[in-house]
Amino acid sequence: MEDTGSGFELSDRDRQIYEWQLDVPGLGEQGQVKLRNTTALVSRIGGLGGPLAMSLAAAGIGKLILVHGGNLKPDDLNRQTLMQHDYLGKTRVDAAAATLSAFNPHVEVETVAENITEDNAAGLVARADIVFDAAPLFEERFLMNRECVNQRKPLIDCAMFNMEGQVIPIVPGETACLACLYPELPPHWKRRFPVVGAVSALIANIGAIEGIKLITGMSGVNLSRLIHFDTVAMKLQKVAIVRNPDCKVCGKL
Repeated sequence: MEDTGSGFELSDRDRQIYEWQLDVPGLGEQGQVKLRNTTALVSRIGGLGGPLAMSLAAAGIGKLILVHGGNLKPDDLNRQTLMQHDYLGKTRVDAAAATLSAFNPHVEVETVAENITEDNAAGLVARADIVFDAAPLFEERFLMNRECVNQRKPLIDCAMFNMEGQVIPIVPGETACLACLYPELPPHWKRRFPVVGAVSALIANIGAIEGIKLITGMSGVNLSRLIHFDTVAMKLQKVAIVRNPDCKVCGKL
C-alpha cells in the first residue's frame, strides 16, 4: 500500500497507548504513523464489520467510515459486538460509533446510515484509503470491488457462512479481484444464513490483521491468496488465486 503521508505524527500519548504494539517487528513508529494517517471504510458493521472496526480502532487507525443502513434488531445481538441492548430500534451506525468512541476517543468516526448502492459506492470509496468489505450480499461486495479497482484502492474482502469464513486481500492491478473469482452473481444466495458470533469475530480479525499489514508495510500480506478457515476442523488453508485476464472489472488494468 502506498505511503499515506505524514499529516499526523505520533504524540507522547500515542506512544503510551500503542507502546506494546510499537514493539511488533516490521510495524514500529513508522507503521503506527501510517495507521494514524489512514482512513478506512468498513461496510457493514455487523457480525463481521463490527469486530473488524473495533480491531482497527484498537490498532490506532486514524479514521473509520462506518457504512450500514437500518436499525438494531434483537436478532442482531448474538454477533454484532459493537451494539448494545439500549440501542434496539435505533440506528446501528450510531450504536457502533458510540462504542468505538468510548473505547478509543482518538479515532475519528464518520457514520453513513445506508448500505452500499450503485448511487453511493464511488463516492464512499473515494473518501477512504482502504476498504474493508463485510457485507452479506454479493451485490454490495461487487460494487465495492468495482470501485476499489477503478480507484486503485486496496480492498480486504471478508465473508463467512455457518462455521467457515474467508478473507481475500485485493490490490488492484497486482492481485485477482473479487470478480475474477465470481464472474457472476452466485445463485440462491440469501442475506440470512447460519451465524455463530465467535466465527464472525475470528474471520473479522483475520481481515483486520491483513489490512494492518498492508497499511503499515509489514511483510506477510497474503496477496493472491484466499484465506479459508474451517472452525469445525480448526483448519486454515491458503488457496492461490490468479487474475483473470478477461475479467470484466480488472482485466484491463
